Amino acid sequence: MRPGYKKVERMNGTMRTIHWVNVTSMIVAIATGLYIAHPYYQTFMADGAVDKYVMAWNRWGHFIVAIIFDVTSIIVFYLSFATRFLEKKPYEKDLPSGGNIREFFEVFLNLVTLNRRKKFDSSYLDSFNAVYFTIFHLLLAWMLLTGLQLYVHGLGAGVSSIGSWWPWMLHFITDWTIPVSGGSLMDVRISHHYTMWWLIVWVVFHIYYQVWRTIYWNEGDISIVIGGSKYVKDEES
Repeated sequence: MRPGYKKVERMNGTMRTIHWVNVTSMIVAIATGLYIAHPYYQTFMADGAVDKYVMAWNRWGHFIVAIIFDVTSIIVFYLSFATRFLEKKPYEKDLPSGGNIREFFEVFLNLVTLNRRKKFDSSYLDSFNAVYFTIFHLLLAWMLLTGLQLYVHGLGAGVSSIGSWWPWMLHFITDWTIPVSGGSLMDVRISHHYTMWWLIVWVVFHIYYQVWRTIYWNEGDISIVIGGSKYVKDEES
């Protein structure tokens, strides 16, 4: 440990595992989703014939990682209220209190002034990052709901291998996305596709910001998702 710094635990093993599972799932979801929208490769059988199951495999992979996102999102939502690992529960940083609003703008000013102004404690989760991750989960929720709406319309007969209750439940949960998207299933498909690009933009800025913080704050923020901790200046040393 560097002299004058203290180690601060930020992510436990569960959250780090979820992070990397989501990274892998997102890569697979984007690759398979783009293929479903517009097939961009072919595979061939040993006899030279085109493999007719490529689309089916892409749809299967897309559905599986969507389920993984569902499960991890439920876990993250639960932990945002129930975790005892962090100094403050994540949802508390989303509340529009005076302190959170001031901290949000201080973190934003720190970013746009290239760290010339830093009037907040960067040891733990700040309001700017909390809101930013909330936006991610809202985009992801919309992605999952619109995706399930597209999926259930593939069950045209209203039945599935596990019974008619499954399509009925999906229609009940997701049919409202049709009028919200514009009134047609194609509007849902377009909204689903655009949301993917917004998520990609989110990821690009997220990676950039973590590298930015690591360079400017000199606290090892990028190591949080690997080792679970960072190092901050010890004011008492």
